[in-house]
Amino acid sequence: MGIVNLTPDSFSGDGLAGDVDRAIERARQQFEAGSDILDLGAESSRPGATPTPEKEELRRLLPVLKEISTWGIPISVDTYKPVVMRAALAGGATMINDITGMRSPEALRAVAETDCAICVMHMQGSPGSMQQAPNYDDVVFQVREFLSLAVDRCRQIGIDESRVVLDPGFGFGKTLDHNLALFRALTAVSCYELPLLVGLSRKSMLGMITGRPVERRQAASLAANLVAAQKGAKILRVHDVAATKDVLAVWKAIEEGAK
Repeated sequence: MGIVNLTPDSFSGDGLAGDVDRAIERARQQFEAGSDILDLGAESSRPGATPTPEKEELRRLLPVLKEISTWGIPISVDTYKPVVMRAALAGGATMINDITGMRSPEALRAVAETDCAICVMHMQGSPGSMQQAPNYDDVVFQVREFLSLAVDRCRQIGIDESRVVLDPGFGFGKTLDHNLALFRALTAVSCYELPLLVGLSRKSMLGMITGRPVERRQAASLAANLVAAQKGAKILRVHDVAATKDVLAVWKAIEEGAK
């Protein structure tokens, strides 16, 4: 899953809000690098971020979505707002990536009306405050329980679980120790044997481990994504698509032999 940030304040420094041509070019680069899915996000969810008005989120999103929806690649839209979900799905999106884990009944109704895929993510708190004092008795159990309840909510409204992907939410209301505990137990986080989506690319947890600033975290991101794949993650949400594909190709060749 290739990341295309349409925000002005992306933590990774690649936000392209207001520049439709550059955003489309970034999406094309991710597409040509071999993305299987493009993930568009028009509202920042970095720690300390404030909510973006619906109209502004749509202004950033829709022109880019209109162009890339003609490319024949699945498109995920990163939003928790029902109005944006409906507009995105009407505009050609095929997945909704909800950082709030489909806690809104209106969001559930918005996706239930379609056959789109849904990614439900765990987050403790909200982006504005989530990193102030994250606290868990058992982070692995509590994240799994949250995701299980999210799947149950989807089922109750008639959404087949085959449409659902789970994201443990690395960095969303979690300390480094919480993130590492989740990573070590990644195979135990999923419920109902549903596929896991993992977003680790360039995140602050990698900076804490390596001491590297965000623009120098590619090697750490590649290492983390390789381990995530080895632990069973089915979708890797990344900035560096081509490099990640190379790493996975080498691993696959070693495990399965050259084709």
